[in-house]
Amino acid sequence: MGAIRVGFVGCGRIADLHALGYQDNEKARIYAICDTDPELLARRRKEWGAEKSYGDFQEMLADPGLDAVEILAPHKLHEEMVLAAVRSGKHVAVQKPMTIDLGSADRMIAAAREAGVVYKVTENYAFYPPIVRARKLIEEGAIGKPIHLHLKYIGGTEGGWEIPASSWEWRIKEMAEGRGQLTFDHGHHLWSTAWFLLGDIERVVAWIDPQEPVVDSPATIAWKYSGGKIHGVCEMSQSLELRVPSRYYANDEWMEVTGSQGILVLRRNTGLLREGPPLSLFDGKKWHHTELPSDWPEGFKGSTANFIAAIRGEEAPRLSGEEGRTILRVALAIQKSARLRREVFPEELDRRFSGLYAWARRRRERRQAAGKGGFFSFLEGGANSMHAPEAIQLTEDLVARFDPDAYPGWETSIALHLCPNDPDFEARLTLYVADGAARLEKDYLAPDAVMTVQMSAGLWASILLKKKRIETAVLQGRIKVEGKAEEALKLLKAFRIST
Repeated sequence: MGAIRVGFVGCGRIADLHALGYQDNEKARIYAICDTDPELLARRRKEWGAEKSYGDFQEMLADPGLDAVEILAPHKLHEEMVLAAVRSGKHVAVQKPMTIDLGSADRMIAAAREAGVVYKVTENYAFYPPIVRARKLIEEGAIGKPIHLHLKYIGGTEGGWEIPASSWEWRIKEMAEGRGQLTFDHGHHLWSTAWFLLGDIERVVAWIDPQEPVVDSPATIAWKYSGGKIHGVCEMSQSLELRVPSRYYANDEWMEVTGSQGILVLRRNTGLLREGPPLSLFDGKKWHHTELPSDWPEGFKGSTANFIAAIRGEEAPRLSGEEGRTILRVALAIQKSARLRREVFPEELDRRFSGLYAWARRRRERRQAAGKGGFFSFLEGGANSMHAPEAIQLTEDLVARFDPDAYPGWETSIALHLCPNDPDFEARLTLYVADGAARLEKDYLAPDAVMTVQMSAGLWASILLKKKRIETAVLQGRIKVEGKAEEALKLLKAFRIST
């Protein structure tokens, strides 16, 4: 394979670091560039020695000499550009975060897979030498079993690069739409690092207090990892009168991983706030300090090398599209937690009725903690259909238990479709609540019901008989809900449905 011909889409400030990996590289080169600023385009073409320059992305994609693209545009433009690039047969590296929502991420991943091209999310922290070495030490058991990860971010208004005002315009719009510059954009580096070092994140809780117009700080984010008692916490502060020494952006990060037998300390990433070696290990007896490359661009060079190797079939892309989606889901869960003021499971973002899923999961966990049994005790009761014939009578009895004081003034209509999963049995019921009273209409499924619930008759009867737990059934996907899912919570309380 000859030198891979790469096109840069977006030639702004961050492109300086992306370009480093192509300097004097025999395996790949910057062949073309694309930007809407003619003056910037002319300057970059001269700096990087690009053969072609374009003011239009589609024209660049039509160039038969182009093999791959690096997309360095605002997040909201990523999907449109990625889809166009992969469908034209180009390999793609897109700047983090990969996009702004999970549906968009899924469409890009599917399109790249169908096109058979390399698709990766550029995340330089996954290639930053101190972080890579820290991961290796953790895997080797240098600190024993990990217990806690602490991340610290601090930004200032002076120091480092001069950032043109135009670079902040799109970030202001992102902030207005609920995706903070620190916790969503730059935060991607930290959530990637948390995942890269210790694995998947099970739940998050976040407090974010924005300073207008673009600074989502101070922010404190905590999380729990999947499959073990391992916690993480991140503090993010933007100090408006602080000068942060840096060759790049005016911010810095440091990290600490505590284990059962030792401690790892990483002193700096973007900036130069912390003195001392970039990586230190305390093994329970003494400190061991490691000197290794720790200039921030080293991670960009590593990511570029990975992109080239992936195109050449020598290694897998990192972050892959699926890995990038995992980090995006965590970032979105953090925003949701701060907005709703509650703990959020990243997994719930893939559920149609995320609030109901989260409620059911928390309820199950509380009962397990109280020793009232959990998933396996649910299974022991079985999911047989022997109670299906009792479903209608049990529903009529349920109506008699209605408590009008639970939600004064509540008016609703809930359609209940008991499917024929049980042999020779199907029922259609509609429950009405109005004027402080409840009534049941049988053999009728209201098409305009506020909420429609579908499940097997045996499952519904078992729930009413307190032989099954409704929250576990929700988690298992055995209950289908359409419409206003929040009505389900009122239903449980007003009719005293408990397990």
